[in-house]
Amino acid sequence: MLSITRRSALGLLGAGAGSLILPRMAFSQGNRPSVTIAVQKITNNNTLDVWNEQSNVGERIFFPNLWEGLILRDWMGNQGPVPGLATEWKRIDAKTLELKLRQGVKFHNGDELTADDVVFSFSRERVFGNTEPAGGKTVFEADHKPTTAKELPATVPGVGRRLWPSLAGIEAVDKYTVRLHNATPDVTLEGRLYSGGSQIANRRAWDEAASYNDWARKPITTGPYMVGEYKPDVSLTLVAFDEYWGGRPPLEEIRFVEVPEVASRVNGLLSGEYDFACDLPPDQIKAVQSTPGFEVQNSTIWNHRVSVFNTQNDILADPLVRRAMTHSIDRKAIVEALWAGQTTIPAGLQFESYRTSDMFIEGWTPPEYNPELARDLLNKANYKGDPIPYRLLNNYYTNQTPNAQIMVEMWKQVGLNVEIQMKENWGQIHDPSGVKGVRDWSAGNTINDPITPMVVQFGPNGEVQQKKDWTNAEMNRLSVVMETSTDHAERKKAFARMLEIAEREDPVYQVLHQNAVFTGMKSSLKWKAAPAFAMDFRASNWTI
Repeated sequence: MLSITRRSALGLLGAGAGSLILPRMAFSQGNRPSVTIAVQKITNNNTLDVWNEQSNVGERIFFPNLWEGLILRDWMGNQGPVPGLATEWKRIDAKTLELKLRQGVKFHNGDELTADDVVFSFSRERVFGNTEPAGGKTVFEADHKPTTAKELPATVPGVGRRLWPSLAGIEAVDKYTVRLHNATPDVTLEGRLYSGGSQIANRRAWDEAASYNDWARKPITTGPYMVGEYKPDVSLTLVAFDEYWGGRPPLEEIRFVEVPEVASRVNGLLSGEYDFACDLPPDQIKAVQSTPGFEVQNSTIWNHRVSVFNTQNDILADPLVRRAMTHSIDRKAIVEALWAGQTTIPAGLQFESYRTSDMFIEGWTPPEYNPELARDLLNKANYKGDPIPYRLLNNYYTNQTPNAQIMVEMWKQVGLNVEIQMKENWGQIHDPSGVKGVRDWSAGNTINDPITPMVVQFGPNGEVQQKKDWTNAEMNRLSVVMETSTDHAERKKAFARMLEIAEREDPVYQVLHQNAVFTGMKSSLKWKAAPAFAMDFRASNWTI
């Protein structure tokens, strides 16, 4: 049996914060302060398009400061729906939703928000390409390669159908009223509107842009801050938009700076170079909190860390091997060693928020830690010790590298030969050339319903199936049930069966632990961290 003490596991995290320099204030000398935020990554694909950048790092910079939807997410509260660019909405029937737009809302270019902008924001030109509103059919990138600089990136139509599998279109009833038409019934229509991706863009700015990239690096939105300067892989500066419908923003500028190394983020915070340092591992908390004038805010969030399997790999094509891998992981040891017990092991790919819609499956647990069972499964699979590649990014996720090293050792203890292959970016992680095996990911709940993340991430148009990592015919049939049924009992039964398939019978992922966010900051700042990756710098969350 593998024995990993907390002390030895923490040693894998690398050097500490190092020498410290006395802090200095980073505020501007104008009427409003400006802040600088050190992040591990700004965006993964060097755009600021919510449909193209579906990521944890994107959530941090997009919401709620830049992009806004018809319905907003209550970022500082229970993460549920609140009025946004729409002041009210009502169901016409199971397939139709009508919304009244907030009047007088201005885009960053001075245009007033109207129904035409909403219609455009859910159009074929902006999102769906030539895809049709038919759930259950996987949309592949190869079928949507752009032929001109103005066309959508190949990934966007698939993301569109991932988030809106059956949206037939948006109708402008009048200047301030829109009607959403779905091809099928869907109990989650309202939730989809405040999920990441369904935000509103200015039609004129799109039309005037010379190329998609020109538009996507400076999108014109309605948020309290607008893009001032974006240097991909370096920095993003958001500046106050004083005509914001929600009131004058409290900050002059928000500057996100890409600082990949944890120690550099901590040193920069404590020296006064940065006002905030994001994605701190628990072992850095003491270095920040023991320095006068600094604190760490933390929270578990609606996001779980997972590992994903690629079944095109000849070894992992056998579900017995994947099952063995899931039974080899001591999740409790990882949480204690790397997270100092400050996060939890969830009940599989479930979130407590599911209880609000009575969709939580009671009694469900992740696969037990059972090395003997893992060895038995490997014997039945006739596994001979051939290497299984593990494509790994360097701490894109907090504690990602030490977590991978610990798991490799746990797999080794049962006879699995898993080899880490360090990669520089997500493009290399997903590169179809060569042999894939295991990769890291996270799965987030953006609606109080298990359609996120189970269907959105692992269903027919989830990234796993779009990237051809894994597929399961029954899973896809049940995804359609989840997307179209209005029978609560039928939907809950379908979700329970999906957990059995995805975690026990034909594993596509293994859940490790709930994600937690630790943000270092200057104690003098009157700001609170949301229970999410998002960072709220609206007036309601900032006081001088």
